[in-house]
Amino acid sequence: MSNLITTILNKCLNLAQSGLPQSCLLCGGRVVGSMLCTGCEADMPHLPRARCPQCALPSADGAICGHCLRRPPAFARTVAVYGYAFPLDALVKHCKYGGALEVTDWFADRLTAELAGAPPPDLIVPMPLHPTRLAERGFNQAAEIARRLARRLEIPWSPEGCRRIRDTPPQAGLELKARRRNLRGAFTCDLDLTGKCVALVDDVMTSGASLDELAKVVRKAGAAEVHAWVVARTL
Repeated sequence: MSNLITTILNKCLNLAQSGLPQSCLLCGGRVVGSMLCTGCEADMPHLPRARCPQCALPSADGAICGHCLRRPPAFARTVAVYGYAFPLDALVKHCKYGGALEVTDWFADRLTAELAGAPPPDLIVPMPLHPTRLAERGFNQAAEIARRLARRLEIPWSPEGCRRIRDTPPQAGLELKARRRNLRGAFTCDLDLTGKCVALVDDVMTSGASLDELAKVVRKAGAAEVHAWVVARTL
C-alpha cells in the first residue's frame, strides 16, 4: 500500500512541477506549475499576529492566554500557519477524505516557512491514527506532512514511535471536557525520549485535546519539551 501511495504522489508532484496547465484544486481555474491559483492562495485565512504562543489562539500582545495560564497544556508551544476556515478547510478535507496526497507537500512547505529561524527539535512525531481508521483511509495525513517536514528541515522523525491504541469515537460535536475523557488512554509511546525536544505534527488543531493527550504520553516517555506543529488552528 505504501509503495502505491508513493507512486501516485510522485506522479501528482511531477505533473504539478511539469509546467503543464492544470486545474486549481479549489476553484478549478487554470494554473501552471502550481496546485492553487493566485486567488485561492491569497484567500487563505492567516492567523492574527497577536496570538498565544502556547495554544495559538488570539491573545492580546501575543501573551500566554488566560486558558493556558489556568490549565497549561502538555505542549509548550504551538506553531500554526492558518486559521481553520474557508478555503483552507476545503483543502484539508480534500486531502484527508479525497486522497489528494499532493496537498501534504503544500502543507509542509507552508509549515517550513513558518518555522524559519526557530530552534529545531530533536525529533518529529506525527499524530497517529488507529490501525482501523488507517486501513479505511489508506494513509495518515499527519504522517505524510511529518515525513516531508523531516526531509525539508533535516530532522529525524518517527512514524510509528507513538501509536493510537484506542479507536476513539469522533471528537466533532463534543465539548472540551468530553473530548478529554474520550482521549484518555488513547495513545502509547514506545520511544525513549529522555531529555529530547519533540515536535508533534497534525493537520488541524481544534480544541487541542488530542495533541495535549499525545504530549502527555510523550512527556511520560522522557521528553523535556514538546511543541505542536499544525497547518491550521480552529479559532
